Amino acid sequence: MPEFRSALETDPKPDTANILVVDDLSEKLLAYETVLSKLGENLVLVNSGANALKQVLQKQFAVILLDVNMPGMDGFETAKLIRGHRRSSMTPIIFLTAFTDEVRTAEGYASGAVDYLPTPVVPEILRAKVRVFVELFKMRQQVAQRAEERALHVASEAANRRLTFLSDAGAILGRSLSFHATARDLVQLPVPFLAKSSLLAVAPSVSAAERNFAVNLDVNGQSQFSELPNLDVLPAAVQQVVRNAFETGTRAEERIPGDSEEWVEYYVSIPLLARNRTFAVLTLGRDTPFDADASMVAALASRGAIALDNALLHEELLRADRQKIDFLSMLAHELRNPLAPICNAAQLLKLNTSDDDADMKWTTEVIERQVNQMVRLIDDLLDVSRITSGKIRLKRQVMDITRVVTHAIEASQPLIDSRNHELAILIPPNPIWIEGDQTRLTQVVTNLLNNAAKYTDNGGRIQLAVRDEGPNVQIAIRDNGIGIPRDMLRSVFELFTQVERTLDRSSGGLGIGLTLVQRLVEMHGGSVVAESDGSGRGACFIVMLPTCANPEIVVEPAAGFVREQEDHQRPKILIVDDNSDAADTLATLVRLNGHPVQVAYDGLSAVTVAKAFKPAIIMLDIGLPGLDGYAVAERLRGDDATRNALLIAISGYGQPMDESRSRQAGFDMHFVKPVEFSALQSVLQSDRWIGSGASTGV
Repeated sequence: MPEFRSALETDPKPDTANILVVDDLSEKLLAYETVLSKLGENLVLVNSGANALKQVLQKQFAVILLDVNMPGMDGFETAKLIRGHRRSSMTPIIFLTAFTDEVRTAEGYASGAVDYLPTPVVPEILRAKVRVFVELFKMRQQVAQRAEERALHVASEAANRRLTFLSDAGAILGRSLSFHATARDLVQLPVPFLAKSSLLAVAPSVSAAERNFAVNLDVNGQSQFSELPNLDVLPAAVQQVVRNAFETGTRAEERIPGDSEEWVEYYVSIPLLARNRTFAVLTLGRDTPFDADASMVAALASRGAIALDNALLHEELLRADRQKIDFLSMLAHELRNPLAPICNAAQLLKLNTSDDDADMKWTTEVIERQVNQMVRLIDDLLDVSRITSGKIRLKRQVMDITRVVTHAIEASQPLIDSRNHELAILIPPNPIWIEGDQTRLTQVVTNLLNNAAKYTDNGGRIQLAVRDEGPNVQIAIRDNGIGIPRDMLRSVFELFTQVERTLDRSSGGLGIGLTLVQRLVEMHGGSVVAESDGSGRGACFIVMLPTCANPEIVVEPAAGFVREQEDHQRPKILIVDDNSDAADTLATLVRLNGHPVQVAYDGLSAVTVAKAFKPAIIMLDIGLPGLDGYAVAERLRGDDATRNALLIAISGYGQPMDESRSRQAGFDMHFVKPVEFSALQSVLQSDRWIGSGASTGV
């Protein structure tokens, strides 16, 4: 097929308009030629985006029909280039494609399209739409040639207003992802340009409560917006035309005879369709028929449907995200509850096992390692949830990067040693100052070191190198492990992605560690990249973080509690947990430390026991049946016998909002299950504590 050809005649008549048709398939061009030849206009057919651009530079076209899926330069790129040329910046473009999902449609409108037709096209519809733009084009041409003819000049201005209206409507409807805001914009747009009143009725299945948005012109010609609880306040004929549009999924019209002073006479209802259902109906009313503006009304409804459905999708995503966060929080709580007694039992075994009993010592160590691994997996899941929902808050401080690296090495050293790896560390002698969250940055480097250790065969080599690069500091962690295929270097940071998926799952993990690394680094204004020469050739992860000025004084955080001089008698402790295994094993551990202990298994019993027992320390689970831990804490703080007791929350809920709620309820400290007993021991070493109001999370 040649580059292009004029389909009707070599030398077109002066009164014919040029129509450019672009498609890489010759059979489709022949079909479009057959359909559009009846219009009697000059058809220019080309088979690529590049050839289309040549024609646009040489000729002026009334309308351009553009295939989306073409090799080389696709339809979207071609449309943007056409829009970028002054001569063709306002030429209407109609996209033709077999793919009509909402995302592709929105991308088409963003590229400058005025319409979007699915293929195979209906000949009558294609001719009608092309005819509209041809007529608009000819109208503008006639106005330019006959400036003295006032009627054509007015028509041209009207056409421009329509095009401007549609262009502005697209921008306005796309500026918000709030359904309510978008609905309000949509119902206000047509008044008074297209109608005297407008109504947007939303299907009850879309929202928890039926929402109807209306705009009317008052006696002063001002638009008045309102929300209607239902449609009963409208005339029966208007209610019927809305119902017809909902039921049939097609355009419905109605003319109300009689009192036209109170209600406009002509109504048109257009269903808003998305994802194979009618989710809303846009109804316009005025005192003249809508025939002349039918295409404008349809175009507005189409744009409104896309914008509103995008808003609904956004709301669904937010709702799903909230449900995911709630689920992960509940999952973590339910998993931590059984881990607590397992951890306590392991501690008891450890305390009661002699050094000579190698088998029991090994068994205890296995239990501890597996519990710690489960806790890490739970924490990673919650961290991903918090970061993706924007609920992570960085506790920034100025520090030397060496502090981060040192803590990370301490955390990863046991795993590195267990695999007999050689770890080389290269750190500059001078401090490199950064501003960031020490805990989170330590987590970043620890995750990368652990990955290097896990994905390198025993006896491998790992190098951690820190380099000062002026405005940034580079942390590079290199290994000689299994490497990363080149096609996975970009996707390796995506959630749940793992380079090696084997049936034995020997390396473990959920595929979320690198996602956490990337998100945390980006939250610090930095970047992280992966480098590898391919499978079996090792990998290198490079973290770049912005540096800051050398601080004059670095303030260390103050301790959360100050303890008084110890008494000779160990303080009494009350342990409250509805999981009897967790409560009893923890009580046994505490008794071994010489503390008088009592146990309660529900909230009401805890209040009763505490009043009589008068404990100095109360370890209290949050998720208790009947009276929960928050309510118990409030009662204990209101009783003279326990008002000054140290209240420690021990819970499976460990998100920041959970710790904040604990403080509000009167808790002094907040531990997350399963609790390392060594952490509790540091609390139990004192008879009496004076709380500073801070909460400790473990």
